[in-house]
Amino acid sequence: MKPIDFFFSIGSTYTFLTVMRLPAFARTHDVTINWRPFNVRTILVEQNNIPFAGKPVKAAYMWRDIERRAERYGLTVQLPAPYPLEKLPLANQVALLGMQEGWGQAYVIATYRRWFQDGQPAGSDPNLSESLKEIGQDPARVVEAATSSAI
Repeated sequence: MKPIDFFFSIGSTYTFLTVMRLPAFARTHDVTINWRPFNVRTILVEQNNIPFAGKPVKAAYMWRDIERRAERYGLTVQLPAPYPLEKLPLANQVALLGMQEGWGQAYVIATYRRWFQDGQPAGSDPNLSESLKEIGQDPARVVEAATSSAI
């Protein structure tokens, strides 16, 4: 079976539901998932599409919908989570570096868990440093590499 390409942006709130369940899905169905991080904000800004900014009713529905779905999937959440993410580009650059170096999936799961369960914005400290330390990475090295022109 061909691998499944999973394109995602850490700034996507609904992606939490997928990220937290995807490893088990891959094991259960014996499939390989290629995690492909990108910065969706760049695309949204180009289209002048800011999904929840200035739309409190829509945002409230989103948080309630995520809460319902998380409960259905047995996921713990503390909502609303901080949104939008100030350091979204950095969160995704770190994920991209991690995919290249082989620890990206663990980082994405750790950072989403801290974002949605502990209220720590992805890409910002303490989430960034703690997530990287948890998976055995040196935060200073990773941030330097992730913000280089190579990424």
